[in-house]
Amino acid sequence: MPEVCWLDDEEQRVWRGLLGVRGRLQGRLDEELVAAHGVNLGDYEVLVNLSEAPGRSMRMAELASRLALSPSGLTRRIDGLVRDGLVARRACPSDRRGSLAVLTEEGLERLESAAVTHVAGVRRYLIDPLGASRLAGLFSGLAQIEGALDGADVKVTRLKPAGPNGRRSCQPGSVPVAKSPPRSIQPFVPPATETAG
Repeated sequence: MPEVCWLDDEEQRVWRGLLGVRGRLQGRLDEELVAAHGVNLGDYEVLVNLSEAPGRSMRMAELASRLALSPSGLTRRIDGLVRDGLVARRACPSDRRGSLAVLTEEGLERLESAAVTHVAGVRRYLIDPLGASRLAGLFSGLAQIEGALDGADVKVTRLKPAGPNGRRSCQPGSVPVAKSPPRSIQPFVPPATETAG
């Protein structure tokens, strides 16, 4: 088994804090969009992507890839937007097997009004509480995380050196084990789900 350095208390606080804040932030933005405009955060994300595409249309496969959704997940989402008149489906002229999702005029109007609510929420819950200096640090940190995710060569994390007392600073659970470590020392990872909505 490869050597693993389990997260120490501070690292777990950061990891779990990130997951918790992400979930709460997305949930709050979703609630506000639904209450004010009848679209959830997932629908809003579809409308934004279509509004930024040439001709306000995009192949379904490309849209699914951008949104990190399965084809069936995107189909369900688009079905609701089509029923509401916000998106239309069209045959793809360059590929008979493919289809396009097209933002309708009604969809563009809904997006323009929802954007006001969405941006106000992002500013209220993320931008304003951090201020300029912390925002710059967050951006820098996110860029480093993105770089690590994009990296082709994944490095195996080695154990941290033992401290003066002979213990490793990432105790408990810092030595390789034959089975999964106790749940209490593993970072919490929620089940994989699609974006809100």
